[in-house]
Amino acid sequence: MESFFEILRHNPVIPIFLTIGIGFWLGHLKYKSFSLGAVAATLLVGVIIGQIGIEIPAIVKNIFFMLFLFSIGYSVGPQFFRAFKGDGLKQLAFAVVGALVCAGTVILAAKIMGYDTGVAVGMFAGSQTASASLGVTSETIRGLAMSEEAKQHLLDIIPTCYAVTYVFGTIGSAWYLSNIGPMLLGGMKKVKAEIAEIERALDDGEEKIAPGMVLADTPVTYRVYRADNDWFSTPRSIDEVEDYFASQNKRIFVERLRLRGKITDPSSKVKIRKGDLMVLSGRSEVIVEESPMLGQEIADHELLNFGAENLPVTVARKDVDGMTFGKLRQQPFMKGVLVSKIARNNMSLPGKNNLVLERGDVLTLCGSPRNVANAAKAIGYEDRQSVTTDMVLLGLGIALGCFVGALAIHIGGVPVSLSTSGGALLSGLFFGWLRNRRPTFGHIPDSVIWIFDNLGLNMFIAVVGLSSGATFISGLKEVGFSLFFVGIIATLFALTVNIFIARKLFKFSAPETLGCVAGARCGVASIGAIQDALESTVPVIGYTVTYAAANLILVFSSLLVLAFV
Repeated sequence: MESFFEILRHNPVIPIFLTIGIGFWLGHLKYKSFSLGAVAATLLVGVIIGQIGIEIPAIVKNIFFMLFLFSIGYSVGPQFFRAFKGDGLKQLAFAVVGALVCAGTVILAAKIMGYDTGVAVGMFAGSQTASASLGVTSETIRGLAMSEEAKQHLLDIIPTCYAVTYVFGTIGSAWYLSNIGPMLLGGMKKVKAEIAEIERALDDGEEKIAPGMVLADTPVTYRVYRADNDWFSTPRSIDEVEDYFASQNKRIFVERLRLRGKITDPSSKVKIRKGDLMVLSGRSEVIVEESPMLGQEIADHELLNFGAENLPVTVARKDVDGMTFGKLRQQPFMKGVLVSKIARNNMSLPGKNNLVLERGDVLTLCGSPRNVANAAKAIGYEDRQSVTTDMVLLGLGIALGCFVGALAIHIGGVPVSLSTSGGALLSGLFFGWLRNRRPTFGHIPDSVIWIFDNLGLNMFIAVVGLSSGATFISGLKEVGFSLFFVGIIATLFALTVNIFIARKLFKFSAPETLGCVAGARCGVASIGAIQDALESTVPVIGYTVTYAAANLILVFSSLLVLAFV
C-alpha cells in the first residue's frame, strides 16, 4: 500500500483526477431526496486522499479557478448589466441586501462563538453556499501583514470549515426554501394560488390552452390532415386557412401540401380543395384540440419528408427588448414561426403572453428555414450549435481581468485590490455582456461553459482538499464539531431573514420571493427544488437577476467577514 501511496505522491495528476472522478460519482448518488452534490463530495474525497500528504503547486488550482470565474461571469453578464435598469434594479438591490444579511449572520455567529478569521471565512463560503469566495479570500489573506505561519494556519482551516458547513448549506437551503419557505409566506396552498394568479396575468387569456414552455419531447409538431371538412367544399387559400385558426386564437400554419396527388409548397396562388392533404404545424396541445375541425389525420411520410428548422435565437434588437411575448407572436415576421422554448440564463421561463422579453433571452424558433431565418433577423441573432470556442477572447479576457485585478491602490499604507479572482469574474461579466451586444465575436458554446463551470470549480476544490487533507483532522478538532450546528443556524437564520425582507420590505410576490432568495445565494439546487415543490417555473423570474448579481456580490461580501472578524 505504501508503494501505491508513493506513486500518488510523485504523480499528483493521478490523485487530482481520481478525486474529480470519485467526487462527481459520489455527488450524484441519492438517498431519497438527499445527495451531497459534486462540490461537497469532491472536497471530502480530496480531504480523504490528501491524508497521505500530497503536494500540488498552487498554480494548478488558480488556473482552473480563473476559468470557473470567467465562465460564470460570461454566462450571467447580460442579465447582470440588465439589472441596472427597469424592474431589475429592485432585484439587484435585494441581492445586495441579501448578501449583507449572509455576511452579517456569519460575522455575528463568529463573534458569539469566538471564531477566528479562517473559521469565519470558511463558514461563510459553506453555510451561505458562496464557493467562489474561497479564491478571493485566500488571495487577500496571502497579502495580509502577518507571519507566514499565521497565514498558513488560516489557509489550512478555511477548507475544513467550508467542508463542515457546505453540505447543509446546499442541501438544507434547498429543503428549507422548498418546504418551509412557502409556510412562512402563508402556506403552500396560498403560494400556489398566487402563482396561478400570476400565470393568468402573464397569459392575459388570449388562448384557452396556455402554451407553457414545459420541456417535452415535441412541443411543436408537424402532422398531416386530409381536408375532409365541408368548409373546404369551397376552395380555400393558405391565408384563409391560417386566418380561420387565428380567429380562434390558435397559431397553426400550413407548411406543405399534396394537391390532387402532387406535393407542393404553400403560396398565395394555391387553393386547397376537399380531399387535399395538408401538413400543419402548431403546438401539440393546440393541434390536438383542433383535430375535429382539421379532418382525418393521415400517415404520409413522403409529404413530411422536408426540413424544419429548430433554431435558438438570442434577443438583441432594441424593438424586441422589452416587448411582451404575446405581442412578439403577433408580429408579421412571426408568421409561420412557433416558439417551443424561452430561456434566460439557461433557465426555462413560462411562455405566457405578458412575459416581458429581455435582451439576452433565447427563443427556440420552429418552422420552415425561410420563415425562421426572417424571424431570427428581426429578433436578434442566430445561436446555432457550434463546437468552436473563441480562444482569443478566452485567453486575452482572463489575462486582462487578472491584470486589472492585480493592480492595487494603497489606503493608509494597506494595499487594496480586486484580486486576480475578482478581476477574472468582472472580465467575464463584461465580455459576456459585450458578446450579447455585439454577437459577431467571442462565442463560447454552452457545453464549454459547463465544463469550465463544473470542472473549473471542482478542480479548484479537489486541489484544496488534497493540499489540506493532512491538516483536516487536526483542524476539525481545533474548531470542534459544534461548527456543523453553528453552520446550520447561520444558514437557516440568513434564509429566514431574507425571506421576510424580500416579502415585507421589497414587496415581492411569494414565488418571486423564493426565487430571489435562492438567487441571492447562487442556489442552483434550491431553485430546482422550489420549482418542483411549487410545480411552476414562475419563481425563475425572481432568480435570474439575483443569481447574476450574487455571483459578484457574494464574492466581495466575504471580504466583510475577513475585515470584521
